[in-house]
Amino acid sequence: MTNAALEQNLRGILLPITTPFSSDVVDHAAMRSNIDRWATTGINGYVVLGSTGERVHVDEREYLEVLETTREVVPGSMAFIVGAGQQSTMGTIKEIERAAAAGADAVLVITPHFYRSAITQEALVNFYRSVADAAPVPLLLYSMPPLTGIKIEPETIARLSEHPNIVGVKDSSNDIAGFSETVRLCPSDFAVMTGNGTVFLDALQAGATGAILAVGCVVPEICVEIFRAFKAGELERAAMLQSKLTPLAAAVTTRFGIGGLKAALDLAGYRGGSVRAPLQPPDDSARTEIATLLESL
Repeated sequence: MTNAALEQNLRGILLPITTPFSSDVVDHAAMRSNIDRWATTGINGYVVLGSTGERVHVDEREYLEVLETTREVVPGSMAFIVGAGQQSTMGTIKEIERAAAAGADAVLVITPHFYRSAITQEALVNFYRSVADAAPVPLLLYSMPPLTGIKIEPETIARLSEHPNIVGVKDSSNDIAGFSETVRLCPSDFAVMTGNGTVFLDALQAGATGAILAVGCVVPEICVEIFRAFKAGELERAAMLQSKLTPLAAAVTTRFGIGGLKAALDLAGYRGGSVRAPLQPPDDSARTEIATLLESL
């Protein structure tokens, strides 16, 4: 995919897809089935083996097999982005090289976080610049403080946006003030994307170019329609849909986690499958609540 085509696809809805497991084995048939169905919903592409895809729960053989399966079925016109990010710069570069060899159009690189006190904003600048210098494909920054405890500050993102191989950022916080500042500081051709479905419309109003939404895996049409309505100036419709989306987005992320997301996928007619331990599936009460939220949409 050309950089121009990638840039265009980052101005829409991407899905950070799950990795379905069956009896603790990757269910490749389920993954193919889901991707084929999602491809008809108006989305712009996929993020494979990110945090939603349980990258930390698959070994290296499974990692390559998942990339092979997904690359085969994702249309060439849609963005195929692979999650990446080890704790060391060297490990991250090697992982990106493997992803690129498997056909990734770009990589979404999460912050290192194990040695949290040492991961200053200056350390992040050095990390991402070194990775971007060596990466054979473009990369997006990934700020996910709810999981890592590390936030990429707007000023840091702006500094990194100057690198020719860093093309965007996924901000999964709910800090709209910080998001607005990122948009203000970065050039217009830099993709500033939200990863938080509970503030999707707020992020669009703050200048988001697009979104990478876990809840979009369950209700992609709703997310696409919010984006379309906002772009068309139909703000009342966008706000109404967002009010319906927000409770479901919270349920399948912060409240019930990936287990909740996979349960919602099953209820929506996709193939969610199981999570890998130590993650747990939602209990009956949570499933009932998720079903009710889906029915309201």
